[in-house]
Amino acid sequence: MATAAGVFTNTVFGFILTFTYTALWEQRDGLGGYDLSQALTYVWVGQALLMTMATMGGGFQDELIERIRSGDIAVDLFRPADLQLWWLAHDLGRAAFHLLGRGVVPLLVGGAVFDLAFPGGPLLWAAFLLSVLLGVVVSYAIRFLVVLSAFWLLDGQGVVQLSALVAMFFSGQLLPLTVFPGVLGEVARVLPWASMLQIPADVFLGTYGGWELAGAYGFQAGWALALLAAGRVLQSVAVRRVVVQGG
Repeated sequence: MATAAGVFTNTVFGFILTFTYTALWEQRDGLGGYDLSQALTYVWVGQALLMTMATMGGGFQDELIERIRSGDIAVDLFRPADLQLWWLAHDLGRAAFHLLGRGVVPLLVGGAVFDLAFPGGPLLWAAFLLSVLLGVVVSYAIRFLVVLSAFWLLDGQGVVQLSALVAMFFSGQLLPLTVFPGVLGEVARVLPWASMLQIPADVFLGTYGGWELAGAYGFQAGWALALLAAGRVLQSVAVRRVVVQGG
């Protein structure tokens, strides 16, 4: 029932954003480098990826924060499984479910009602899915860092909510990052949140070709590795803190 309600909600907001984008693009055709069809496609790809990328938070965060708060995390740290990789596998499964369960239907509804620019062949679809996978890893790595703050704050909900607001803005969920003016746009496009929607959407639209596509993948993979490494370091610091306190 929750999945069905999520599909309905994503679809309704897809229509709301579509009409908003239509009004905006009728006044500023070609805004952000997109024609109207591409802009509307961007909307529906964003709705398909909203829960897949956990842009507004969720996924493993609440459970892991509660385990940190209650002290159960000490048991997890002594298990013969890597904490970061365990929850990464968990989050990849969650993302796959939401891509199929809450992403496909809104995108198909949008395509049935509006003139969307779907990929022209299986290779472009495969390229899009690879970009989505890399975006999910970046999203997870950011959220894992946010969760680790609970080792010091105990209640990490405030950080989670702030992180969700930042992700909504800098992922391009509200407006494409190519629309952002001047320095703000340049900065937004090099931050890791761009990997969560802007880049996958541009891959979907066929914006990248050849080495540009490789560069887009490199951007996502680079941020994924950097953020996972930062999470690994912060996790080690947190583990030492738990050991010291336990002693």
